[in-house]
Amino acid sequence: MAKQYWIGDFFVDLSRNQITRNKQPQIVAPKALAVLTSLAKQQGKVVSQDTLLSEVWPDTIVSPNSLQRSIAQLRKALGDDGKGQVYIKTHSKQGYSLECHVRWQPEPQPQLLTTSKSRLVPEEGKPLKSVEDIPTIFASWHIKLLFFFTTLVLCGFIGAHFATSDTSQSFSVGEIRALTASDGREFASIYSPDGKYIIFHRYSQQECVNNIWAKNLDTQQEHKLTENIDSYGSHSFSPDGKQLVFIRTMDCEQPTIQKKCYQLISMDFKMALREPQPINILLECKTSEIRLPHWLNNNEIALMQREDTQWQLISYSAQNNQSTVLYQVDNGNIVYYDYSVKDDLFSVISIHDDSKYYIDILNSNGKLISSNLINFPPEAQRRRFLVANFSPIENHLIFSTGRQFFTLSFEGEVKNISIPLDQPTFSPNFHPDGNKALVIKGNYDSDIAAIPTNRVKAGTLALAQHIIERSTVAEDSVTVQPNGSLIAFSSNRSGSEQIWLSEQSKLIQLTQFPIDSYISGMHWAVDGSSILANVNNELVHVQLDGTQHHYTTPHLILELLNWNKAHNTALTLANIRGVQKLVEYDLNTSQFQVLTDKRINWADKTDSGQLIYTDRMDKFWLLGRVEAEPIPALNNQGGDNKPFIVKGQIIYGMNNNFELWSFNLREKQLNIIGKLPSNTVSIDDVDNTHIFITARIASKKEVVELILNK
Repeated sequence: MAKQYWIGDFFVDLSRNQITRNKQPQIVAPKALAVLTSLAKQQGKVVSQDTLLSEVWPDTIVSPNSLQRSIAQLRKALGDDGKGQVYIKTHSKQGYSLECHVRWQPEPQPQLLTTSKSRLVPEEGKPLKSVEDIPTIFASWHIKLLFFFTTLVLCGFIGAHFATSDTSQSFSVGEIRALTASDGREFASIYSPDGKYIIFHRYSQQECVNNIWAKNLDTQQEHKLTENIDSYGSHSFSPDGKQLVFIRTMDCEQPTIQKKCYQLISMDFKMALREPQPINILLECKTSEIRLPHWLNNNEIALMQREDTQWQLISYSAQNNQSTVLYQVDNGNIVYYDYSVKDDLFSVISIHDDSKYYIDILNSNGKLISSNLINFPPEAQRRRFLVANFSPIENHLIFSTGRQFFTLSFEGEVKNISIPLDQPTFSPNFHPDGNKALVIKGNYDSDIAAIPTNRVKAGTLALAQHIIERSTVAEDSVTVQPNGSLIAFSSNRSGSEQIWLSEQSKLIQLTQFPIDSYISGMHWAVDGSSILANVNNELVHVQLDGTQHHYTTPHLILELLNWNKAHNTALTLANIRGVQKLVEYDLNTSQFQVLTDKRINWADKTDSGQLIYTDRMDKFWLLGRVEAEPIPALNNQGGDNKPFIVKGQIIYGMNNNFELWSFNLREKQLNIIGKLPSNTVSIDDVDNTHIFITARIASKKEVVELILNK
């Protein structure tokens, strides 16, 4: 059989394990190519999973997950994200089919290269014209000379282009080394300016405290720098490495418009290595939010600051106790920024008035040098958060979507790079000399429990007895089928987040979303026939046979809150020009309506269509015909941004004391039902007899060092 063939404009070369398009080859695993070849031989026909497993893995016992991973690899290589299924189509409970036309490449015949009518075959297999096909005009000497110089310039341009654009060849990992191995959860790791220490947070789940730690990379000795002073954000060193600055988040003593207050704190690093140091408050914000401090080369401190909904980049001088606005986006918003000490530049990820991502490069004074639209490949599109940091590759940043890493050029071009990591990671922070980087690697483990309501009331609750879905990774977002026996939930147990169905002890994986997918809200249709889910910031309608319909919305969907199947409207939190808004979409017409300009934490609707929401102070509001009215009985019942659910005319929620409560909108009566376990993350659903919750089991995060190949 031929070892080369075409699928549309993709050239498949089995001898090289490559799929090539527009002279851009991709290396694909041999087993995945074997699956593709089996489908190509039966082009247009459904090939069962059993057939594919027996052909590709003969005399070997493998799980269907191996086949699913190969299909996912092929879709990625073909630019087919599985939504439209242009190339490889899934037939629920039947198998797969290759939908695109296949052209088999004849085996090349050995022949001598001559100057007569021999035909040269390039890498992708497309024949060149013979010598006799070239117009005779090139016989003229001056045309020959022009052709020579044109070719020389063109080759130089192409060579320069690929030398600078193929960044994936400039970044590869030679070794992966774990740096921390405690029972705590580590995060926000950076190197000291001299590269001798790493600094990181460590949260102890047993003691429920967080501290900043330092580790000497030569001696492996660890030092606790702080003494239980609440929660922190990221941190940064002064240019001389003597001071460390970070942000402390705490409950406001007398909240006015927000519950959390923010302090910018500095610390003498050398003294803290000897013993934990008292804090030195440089700046305190009670009506705005600050995050991401970076100590600049001019000894000022850059911060992101938000007042109401607008983020801006500011520079704060501790010496003068004054701040200056460096940059803000008109009719848009800042998402993230990084600062390069080496180049004295800012990179700003922003969303502009077209609701699209841009990369803005600024000098240290905030002057805009360039602003470019970010061109995402299919596997990195529609991401809720884009955390891109400066990298050793000139004029490029690097970001992670979980188990995939990407380079981002100053011009907005994104390319996938392969890093051998088996667990989700956060975007890397690089060593001052650029030869290694720190990432946070690990898994979050949560389970689903169905707790009898009478057990909650009686206070005789043993959580372990009521776990209904358990694995070593995250299960959450449980929702019960109306008028049925199915339970739907999301889980990472197959390697990426998918929708699963459970009926007693029988489990079915309903979806096959691509790698690094995440689900933020899902709801059953009233008749229990289908599910609407928010997958990768996009609304997806999933039938019980696995078929899907993807809705195109002009904005990123951050959370799906409610679905009215009768009117086919979706209540969502959406990202509009970089600002979170409460939005209702008409899925039939793609029209949308912003329901309020307030900052909303959570919202839901009653069966009669009444809207209930919580604001940034966790106060409950009922939207009436003219204006929103507060629900005073629910003051102090909202918890810190905790979600609530509405069933009929009853609201169910959990407060900060983990008390489960209900509130009847008709009778205006609050009922404290009982106390839930302290590791309850959220209340997901309620039926006549049970409360369905997500419970946190463990969160293992550790600092890992990537040693780069030189």
